Amino acid sequence: QVQLLESGGGLVQAGASLRLSCAASGGTFSRFAMGWFRQAPEKEREFVAAISWGGWTGNADAVKDRFAISRDGAKKMVYLQMNSLKPEDTAVYYCAAVTTTARTSYYVRENQYIYWGQGTQVTVSS
Repeated sequence: QVQLLESGGGLVQAGASLRLSCAASGGTFSRFAMGWFRQAPEKEREFVAAISWGGWTGNADAVKDRFAISRDGAKKMVYLQMNSLKPEDTAVYYCAAVTTTARTSYYVRENQYIYWGQGTQVTVSS
């Protein structure tokens, strides 16, 4: 059984940085494509960043030059480094995973992922 546990959220001021972590257990992490999504109050959940098991990455345009996703296979962890945070980044951030055979493939749609964490709240004050 695959479980994902996010951590690292909190309340920060605009311009600050945070690093979110996602710990994976169960399954074969080395074959997981991983993603981060977020959901702001009264909004749809949206794609933030993703990484293939081979290390290829993609970011949403809204965070392209500020956020970076990475993974550590030995620790079975995925990270989201968030810099220059803005109030509009306030949301619950979710980690997601899916098993794939493609080394370079990462995914940007919710329905492409099988496993989800419970989320971690990020609040950015102005």
